[in-house]
Amino acid sequence: MQETPPTILIVDDEASITEFVSYNLKKEGYQVAVAADGPSALEAFARNSFDLVVLDINLPGMNGFEVCKHLREYSTVPVLFLSARDTELDKVVGLEIGGDDYLAKPFGVREFSARVKALLRRSTTETAHEATANEIVEVSGIKLDQTAHSAQSAAGPIDLTPREFELLNCLMHHAGKVLSREQLLRDAWGWEYLVETKTVDTHIKRLRDKLEAAKLDPSIVETVRGYGYRFRCE
Repeated sequence: MQETPPTILIVDDEASITEFVSYNLKKEGYQVAVAADGPSALEAFARNSFDLVVLDINLPGMNGFEVCKHLREYSTVPVLFLSARDTELDKVVGLEIGGDDYLAKPFGVREFSARVKALLRRSTTETAHEATANEIVEVSGIKLDQTAHSAQSAAGPIDLTPREFELLNCLMHHAGKVLSREQLLRDAWGWEYLVETKTVDTHIKRLRDKLEAAKLDPSIVETVRGYGYRFRCE
């Protein structure tokens, strides 16, 4: 039986961008739907099933960050942000609210295609391993439930964003081992192309702040100078 090709939702108010992206995605064999603003995107998502959302940040009315927040209330669909501004702040905000990757305009066809394939591949791999994944992980006073996407300490729930959860999940699964920034990007983000490793440092700092707020020792996530980070076993 022939497999159904992935379906991708493109959300952008620039007709030239949607036409360019749609044309190239269809050439790759993907099914494509288009929305010109945030409300239309959420309506389309409610009516249909999508494997990836390509989401412009600077949308009229409801911006891309707001759209992503709404999607994350009920979906883990991969989100690739597009933006005319190549700033670290936009990248950090996009990742913080649950985006999976970020691409600045203008961009080339090859890079765009590579990022789409990487996100779809990661999503497919995660789905395939869901049934066999270790659902509960407990290390150093933290209980991580992968099914519920929740983390708890003796003091109660630890308030984590989706990206912070994935980062902590990766660290705890390799507790006691040093993980490079590149490995954390690959395993916690699924990024494989042209990624800034300082993104990891930003999220590690925020993760430590969340652990401290949960009455845990933030140094449990150790910096190993010149190598990366290690989750300490206690």
